[in-house]
Amino acid sequence: MNSSLDRPVWASLLHAPQLAEGGDLARRYRRDVNLFACARDDDGASLAALASLVGAGESVYLAQVAPVQVPPGLQLVRSAQGVQMLAMQPVAPVPGEEAVVVLGDADAPEMLALAQLTEPGPFLPRTHTMGRFVGVRIGGRLAAMAGERMRFAGATEVSGVCTHPDFRGRGLARRLSSVVAHAIQQRGDQAFLHAWVSNHAAIALYESLGFETRTQVQVAVLAR
Repeated sequence: MNSSLDRPVWASLLHAPQLAEGGDLARRYRRDVNLFACARDDDGASLAALASLVGAGESVYLAQVAPVQVPPGLQLVRSAQGVQMLAMQPVAPVPGEEAVVVLGDADAPEMLALAQLTEPGPFLPRTHTMGRFVGVRIGGRLAAMAGERMRFAGATEVSGVCTHPDFRGRGLARRLSSVVAHAIQQRGDQAFLHAWVSNHAAIALYESLGFETRTQVQVAVLAR
């Protein structure tokens, strides 16, 4: 599994071809699903194939352990370091008063609005189709959500964790993260996630649930 975790975007795109565009050398998520893309490796042909998937005015996100190589024809817009964390012990669902509900197509506009407000990472109109998402509603409003993003054989990523500013301080992010991670473990997968290396509060939250840092990850935004 380690090699897949080193290049999780590529592994996930191979696992879900119905959500992907591209071929054997490079792939990206469909433009309404996510902004992540990846080359199979750092060979010249693979990098050229990656560049060909990015149209004029478009940008894509890369996330991998190895330093990001910028293909000819693209430029580096932004780069940052993240951490990749693995759940190293069983994660128990954190109890709470509000009901945790499964989110789907009918909830997509609210999910997109919440993600755009809180910026948990790239989130587009069909990002919720990448995996199972759950949320908490308070007063009829979507107060918080969390779900699954990248997935490949034996591993699933916890992602899209966010809480509306009106409902912060209630432990909703911790609770929903625990529910998602528990469900991943129950089906026999390794739960993993990514956080910005500078987001000490998020890292501490995930450590409290039993996650441990595996490695640092290079994140880059490339544009044509």
